[in-house]
This record gives sequence, C-alpha cells and structure tokens, in this order.
Amino acid sequence: MAKVTKSSVLTLAEKCKKILASNWQGNLNTIKADAKGSKQDIHSSKVKYFVKKGKPYIWVPEKDLHNVNTIIDERGSFSVTAPFPGPLANLFMSIKRLPTRVALMGDAVPLKDKKAELAADTLREITSLERKTIKDSSYSVSAILSTSCLSYTSRSDNLQELLDENNKYTVYKFNISSCMYIDSNGGNHEVVLEDIEASKADPLSPFCTSLIDGINRSEMRRRALILFCMTHLNENAKDAFLLSIDRKGIDVLGKVLGPVQGDGSCEYRWKEFRIALKKEAADVETFCHQLVEMEEEALKSMSSFTGL
Repeated sequence: MAKVTKSSVLTLAEKCKKILASNWQGNLNTIKADAKGSKQDIHSSKVKYFVKKGKPYIWVPEKDLHNVNTIIDERGSFSVTAPFPGPLANLFMSIKRLPTRVALMGDAVPLKDKKAELAADTLREITSLERKTIKDSSYSVSAILSTSCLSYTSRSDNLQELLDENNKYTVYKFNISSCMYIDSNGGNHEVVLEDIEASKADPLSPFCTSLIDGINRSEMRRRALILFCMTHLNENAKDAFLLSIDRKGIDVLGKVLGPVQGDGSCEYRWKEFRIALKKEAADVETFCHQLVEMEEEALKSMSSFTGL
C-alpha cells in the first residue's frame, strides 16, 4: 500500500470535477419569472445532466418552470452531490453526515435544435461506451458490480431515458461563472475555474456510484475494508464502509474508538481515512485488480499476525 501524501490526494478542483462526472442528476435553481418580468423567488427542481469539456449539459422536462424563467433571466445555480448510494445513504442519515457537493453559479443557456441534437449524440456515445466497458470487463469488475443495484447506480442506465423520444426536454448548457466545493462539515471552499479546466479527469468517475454500492453491499468486501484499517492504518475498526474512490486511492469511513474521556471510558465513532493506491488506476479494470490484490494482501497479513 502506498503512503498517503499530498500527491496521492485529489485537489479541490479535481474533487469538483470528479463529483460532476460521477453523478447524473443535480438541483437546478432559476429565478421565477412571468410576463411581467423576473421575480425574487427561486424555482428549484432535480434534473439530469452530463458533463462535456467541463460544462454541464442539462435536460429540463418540457413543462418545468425553468423553461419560462430562463427566457427572462438566464442566471441560475446548479448543485451536485458526491455519490452516496444504498447503505451509505442510511449511514449518513444515522450519523447526520452531509455528502460533499459542488455548487455552481452561472447562466443556463438553452440550445437550439442542431446543438441540442449534437448534445444528444454525445450522450448516446457516452452511454454506449460505458455499457461496452462494463460488458467487456473482467471478473474483478463484474464481481463487484454484481452486488450493486445497477438500476439505481448505473449512470448510463439512468441517462438513457433522456434519449427516449416519448419524453420531451429542453437542453441547456450551463456556463459556469463560479464554483464552490462544500465539504462534509458544510464548509465552503471557492475553487478557481481555471484549475478545474486544467485538472485531470478521473477515469473511474462514470462507475463510482456502482462500484461504491457494490463494495458496501458485500459482507466480504466490507470485512476487507475493516482489515485495511487494521493493516494499513493501525486502526482497530469495528465496522467500515467505502466512502469514495478515485484513480489515486479510496476513502473509508471506519468505526473506531474515540479519545479516552475524563472518566476513563471511550466510545466508538465514525472517522474518515484515506488509503492510497500503489499506482494510479488508469481505468476501472486497473482499480478493481488493485483492490483485489489489496484484499488478498490484507488477509495474508492478518493471517500471519494471528498465526492462522
């Protein structure tokens, strides 16, 4: 296992880019308007999108008020959370933890017919490529995905309905003017747009949600996460969940003993840990292969320690 250093952790700009590329739905906010002009109230709704060259392309249902509002005022905001599927969502609720998220300010610009068709063509290419990648994947990948609820976690499956001719949408390009990264404690961190544009896209992004869900739903792989905490972090974890993945490493939520209290007692608490990969994962195959190797190494290490 590689040592966690500054270079093995994503920058804020890279985190923002990964969150945007990992999800497929977010909350769009526009200023309410009517024939008399713009109002002070905000209309908000959940919409689906994909990212191309760093910019979100948003599909808004035909009857949504955003389509009226943007005629008068294109200004808006768009927020996207990091994936927290299945068991992770339940854990977040129980410990009152917020998912990290990205908040964008900018203009929602409707695309004309030809540009909207080009955006749809790009979406078809994206969904087709992601499905082919999964179909052609090795056992190390399919074994993880087999325990994930793909109907909820597959980005390509969830974006496919946008291409259904029976559904009518207006396609928008969201031109970003500012970006904010919001951490799990609610802290705001402004991110320079040029840094996001220059940052490297994470190759695991399209598959993050499914991989996280697949690992967290597997008792065997959850036990492996507990072993990671023990063998690589010297933390005696009672339980563990996978929080996030990227090309450089994984983030784990481990249930470990907290500091000793005044009366000599101590309680278990959830704590976030970073575990770096030995080498950057250039694709989902490489990541899953390294994960399997890590699991085997952790098991051998514990077996050797206990004399089994």
